[in-house]
Amino acid sequence: MWADGAPGAYGGAFLAGAGLLYDAAAVPARVSSMSLLVWILLFCLLGGVLSVLAAGTFLLLPVGLRMRLLPHFVSFAIGALLGAALLGLLPHALAAPGVTDSHSVTAALLGGLFGFFLLEKLVLWRHCHAQDCEIHGGEPETHNPSAGVLILIGDGIHNFIDGILIGAAFLTDLHLGIVTALAVTAHEIPQEVGDFAVLLHSGFSRARALMFNLLSSFTTVVGGVLAYYSLQHVQAVLPYVLAIAASSFIYVAVADLIPGLHKRVEFRETLKQLLLIGAGVALIAVTHSTLH
Repeated sequence: MWADGAPGAYGGAFLAGAGLLYDAAAVPARVSSMSLLVWILLFCLLGGVLSVLAAGTFLLLPVGLRMRLLPHFVSFAIGALLGAALLGLLPHALAAPGVTDSHSVTAALLGGLFGFFLLEKLVLWRHCHAQDCEIHGGEPETHNPSAGVLILIGDGIHNFIDGILIGAAFLTDLHLGIVTALAVTAHEIPQEVGDFAVLLHSGFSRARALMFNLLSSFTTVVGGVLAYYSLQHVQAVLPYVLAIAASSFIYVAVADLIPGLHKRVEFRETLKQLLLIGAGVALIAVTHSTLH
């Protein structure tokens, strides 16, 4: 899928033969530091704020249509997350300069999986992708304000980490940043639909739910800016941040999204799920190869 010898967009990254080589000393003139920051800001907004607005628009659809479409969005998001993690982030992390032992990168991946498992245990990471959320809310008819506050805190932390991951990906390679942001957006839209549902069932009005979700989404931008100003001077850390980003995507896809698909066991539904997961993977693969 990689184009031999095609130059990367940032940090002197270029492809040769079967792998990605990276020359940290070379900074191409066509991508200045400020323009890179603009890219990070734009795609953090795409992954955060625009996802909330898209989810808010989605909630305007009739309930029956919304409930039919949401599982398809989730299936597509699974493919996008797994594709970005295993076809984009992890290969870049393993091929980065200074990585002489691939075990150190895979150890960071494993540590990230354990870390997100702990965050989920603290109820700060897991997100809802259905109206009836057994994690944050209980029964839909019950108004539980604490559930709404909890999901806003968790969403803010999640979005902040997403911003750091997007920023780290852009610092490694412009195209990798775009692919990472697309995967974040694919996951965020169905996630925000579920978050909206929990907030509404917690007693929030539609306007307040939208306002607080928008405020929470701006932590994505904060994370991206923080990554830009902190990680660009410590290039040796980037491969491990990318590995943690991959672990985040894998964990969300496998632990958070896939179990919900098993509730529909009919052959026709399973076939739809497989096709949509494949479409998500294909989007990432085609985007990455086309951009390179």
